[in-house]
Amino acid sequence: MDDARDPATLVNAVYQVLSGPAGVPKDWPRFRRCYAPAAQLKPVHTSADGKPVLEMLDVEGYIASRSAILAGQDFYEVEVARRESRYGRLAHVASIYESRRTPDGPAFARGVNSIQLWFDDVRWWILSVMWDSAHAAKLRPLAELQKL
Repeated sequence: MDDARDPATLVNAVYQVLSGPAGVPKDWPRFRRCYAPAAQLKPVHTSADGKPVLEMLDVEGYIASRSAILAGQDFYEVEVARRESRYGRLAHVASIYESRRTPDGPAFARGVNSIQLWFDDVRWWILSVMWDSAHAAKLRPLAELQKL
């Protein structure tokens, strides 16, 4: 799989799958191929009373919970900065992203993906993604996020 030749290409593939105009089906088979069996996707939310909540999903749970949302609106997740660390067969990518309605439009949300990957001597796999984001009224300056 070309998408899995290195961590950067694999992360970019995920952003490509998630991004696009409303009504255009997502390439969920490609998305599945990016993740190792039993991979976890862990978004952090804020509850109604303002407390942080960690959601734990597997790949199929993520697809089931996000398909209708992504299909119903123009959505582009665009990486704006990245820090990658590797040691042996392990890699960590801190990927700062913006959520937009057009590829070059203003951000309505910004956040950080913490992505853990491993190399099985054939290809790279995403093992885990944990992310936190803020919406327009609470956007942290990009320069501040880049220091993380």
